[in-house]
Amino acid sequence: MRPGNPHPPFLLFLAVAVLAAGEAAADTTLTASPAKLSPSDHQIKIRWSGLPAPDGLDYVAIYSPPSSRDRDFLGYLFLNGSASWRDGHGELSLPRLPTLRAPYQFRLFRWPASEYSYNHIDHDQNPLPHGKHRVAVSGDVSVGDPARPEQVHLAFADAVDEMRVMFLCGDDGKRVVRYGLEEKDTNWTEVGTEVSTYERKHMCDKPANHSVGWRDPGFVFDGLMKGLLPGRRYFYKLQFVKEISEMVKVGSDTGGWSKTYNFISRDSEANETIAFLFGDMGTYVPYNTYIRTQAESLSTVKWILRDIETHGDKPAFISHIGDISYARGYSWVWDHFFSQIEPIAANTPYHVCIGNHEYDWPSQPWKPSWATYGKDGGGECGIPYSVKFRMPGNSILPTGNGGPDTRNLYYSFDSGVVHFVYMSTETNFLQGSEQYNFLKSDLEKVNRTRTPFIVFQGHRPMYTSSDETRDAALKQQMLQHLEPLLVTYNVTLALWGHVHRYERFCPMKNFQCVNTSSSFQFPGAPVHLVIGMAGQDWQPIWQPRPDHPDVPIFPQPERSMFRGGVFGYTRLVATKEKLTLTYVGNHDGQVHDMVEIFSGQVSSNSSVAEAVDGTKLSTGVSTVRRKYPLYLEIGGSVIFALLLGFGFGFLVRRKKEAAQWTPVKNEES
Repeated sequence: MRPGNPHPPFLLFLAVAVLAAGEAAADTTLTASPAKLSPSDHQIKIRWSGLPAPDGLDYVAIYSPPSSRDRDFLGYLFLNGSASWRDGHGELSLPRLPTLRAPYQFRLFRWPASEYSYNHIDHDQNPLPHGKHRVAVSGDVSVGDPARPEQVHLAFADAVDEMRVMFLCGDDGKRVVRYGLEEKDTNWTEVGTEVSTYERKHMCDKPANHSVGWRDPGFVFDGLMKGLLPGRRYFYKLQFVKEISEMVKVGSDTGGWSKTYNFISRDSEANETIAFLFGDMGTYVPYNTYIRTQAESLSTVKWILRDIETHGDKPAFISHIGDISYARGYSWVWDHFFSQIEPIAANTPYHVCIGNHEYDWPSQPWKPSWATYGKDGGGECGIPYSVKFRMPGNSILPTGNGGPDTRNLYYSFDSGVVHFVYMSTETNFLQGSEQYNFLKSDLEKVNRTRTPFIVFQGHRPMYTSSDETRDAALKQQMLQHLEPLLVTYNVTLALWGHVHRYERFCPMKNFQCVNTSSSFQFPGAPVHLVIGMAGQDWQPIWQPRPDHPDVPIFPQPERSMFRGGVFGYTRLVATKEKLTLTYVGNHDGQVHDMVEIFSGQVSSNSSVAEAVDGTKLSTGVSTVRRKYPLYLEIGGSVIFALLLGFGFGFLVRRKKEAAQWTPVKNEES
């Protein structure tokens, strides 16, 4: 018998098993710097060296908190993104990541091609890394101070002299808001905040309630600035106080301040309204993750910021009609989203309505047999949406699982000369429901002298020519129960998302056009527009012709005035006389489509026959209208327009505009 260790094969097996389980290779190093990002640091540098026999599928995974299991990464980057990866060393950069109430950590893994598994796939059906064969781990990287206010966003409140500000912190200590008319904070008003959060047990399904998707959501603070003078620029900042509890609480001024933000207060008597409206924007995440994220959303934010700055001291707001972050149950995507929109939302009210990707889950409270509600919300069941936003009104639906109620379902407000209405296509809207009763009562009470225009908004469209057959039954219910309200109460525009394209319809009721122009006096039926083109890149095809179902590009139906496939948003500008809605493309920042609707109200310095701005659309279609003699403007403009529109001019204009419609192929190429 040989002397020595009596179990060498067993020890060798243990050594191999430990390496396979992920112990770091002795000669491979991985670093991430800086270890603590200052406010001026905008990048994280990830460097590695000493990696033997590198492979194109080796990757660095991203974690927070550092205690996360190897398989519960936030995302990953392939080493082959570095030019020198074949030599066993390299460098990758990440833009500044959002504060997640815990440090980040990076881990380097092998991923042999033989271990690809299509049982573990991402949103695009690609294999996901399995978190095995870890060879190196970085030190921790701290991003921001979790106690400081972040993810700041504004919203209108119930009273016209109020503005709501919401923000996120890593603890529930005291936070206050100070605001005033002068940038220096002398004699500023101070208000306290309410705080709320939610827990993993409140999530309704996976991945939201599993370790792979759940992360600490932090605490949401809600401050209400009151007594605001109309149409004035206000400045505000957010203070926090850290309290340390050990027998007694210590600290009354041991916190800090956010930077100073500003906004223009709402003016209910303003004679102009400015808004930026879109749906389905989503979030850009600068690494590979479980879901496809929306890089184009960055361009949408960029161009809207340009427009806000252009308008200077004029009040405006933003309207995001459903499918907001596309987190799909991966909670840190919400942190990326609010960090992304803060440059616009901290200074301009940001309004939302609920979409399928905020809410859908198998056991939702209202799920009729004809509906197509499923698992689009990733198990969130509306809870992050309901806690992170607070819209005017108090529409509530219990989740049924003991979690926070679903909020922000339907509400309305006036902004200048327009009355805006928001609905939920995800909850009961049928005649007799609470939502239907609210919508009917709200539309009945609109003061058309003060607000001659009504803009109605919801997520899933009532009209679309996309081949979205899954929602056919829901559209029929909307046509039956909601369209009569829109027509009866003279709604001007009906805006929808869900379909990730832009499409403008004629003023319409029961699939019938009542006008085919792009500039007209309100004809008694709403113009429907689908505006879900703000970032999500999955695009449905258009409805096929019955005689050619396999042809990918189809002639537009007569009710569809314009269809576009470029990413962008819409910009609304309204006076008492005229509402103008333009479609702005992200690739060039230019107008691609326009509709103008005249109210029929005539002031002393304008009329429905005034020449329209001669902006030339990128399609080459001019919007210039001819000026008519003064004797036609006085007393006869409405009659003249009707006779011209519904007589000889109707046929001529229709033929002319048919030739001007931009083919889908041209707009999307």
